[in-house]
Amino acid sequence: MTDALDIDHLRQWIGRTDQASDIVTAQLVKGLRATLFLEIGAPQSGDAAPLTVQWCLGQPVYPMSGLGPDGHPARGGFLPPVPLPRRMWAGGELQFVDPLRVGDEVTRRSTIADVTLKTGSTGALCFVAVEHITETARGIAIRERQDIVYRDMPSTPQAAPAAPALPPPAAQHSERHLADPVLLFRYSALTFNGHRIHYDRDYVTKVEFYPGLVVHGPMQAALLAEFAAKLKGAAPKKFSYRGVAPLFDGAEFSVNANETAAGLELWTANADGVPTMKASASW
Repeated sequence: MTDALDIDHLRQWIGRTDQASDIVTAQLVKGLRATLFLEIGAPQSGDAAPLTVQWCLGQPVYPMSGLGPDGHPARGGFLPPVPLPRRMWAGGELQFVDPLRVGDEVTRRSTIADVTLKTGSTGALCFVAVEHITETARGIAIRERQDIVYRDMPSTPQAAPAAPALPPPAAQHSERHLADPVLLFRYSALTFNGHRIHYDRDYVTKVEFYPGLVVHGPMQAALLAEFAAKLKGAAPKKFSYRGVAPLFDGAEFSVNANETAAGLELWTANADGVPTMKASASW
């Protein structure tokens, strides 16, 4: 598949821009708070929204005829048309400048920053870096980089991450939640994410050969960011995250943190203690 990838053609997308606008509503804030295991409350105009509410705002909307077999929009448009069938978030970085609040009119400006090709144990990997600036009438609220990875589809079933040979890292702070289909459905609905790996068990096990529904990387990142803010009493100035293993439904998972000189090291882990996403937060 590497030979079929025309990286010079794909890199022509670097510098392309897109813009979307939306409004932070009280109903959206309630739904996201509930899904991220936060106190729901009764949000009023001016109240701060969850830290990653921008991932629910201004999402692209395509007709059913414009979707690919995985439920994502068909290739092309703003993102480069990478000819690899599996697309997932690999990680990213957030700089929180000013909280998004109920009633804010929000504009997000997005730019393709880079397109690179690598070879991993599963074959060709194409990484697309997208930079976002999220603004309100008060100015910049969030600066962000998202790293999207494209890869080939496996031809054989994939096992869940193996239990670590060494004991899992000890956490100074930890909380546990159940990864069930309702949680995954709620987050997919809030982010208008039609990717079938999060809700279609026949598709995810028989086509993509995962052992279960895949827990969203962005939701894990959102839980880690909120955990960091709860532990320190304020949103971090900088939050970086990267996926290290898939997390599947059907069991509890943990959200963990350890204090460091720079702030916090954080990670989510499956029921066996295997880390699935790692993050760092600084103030």
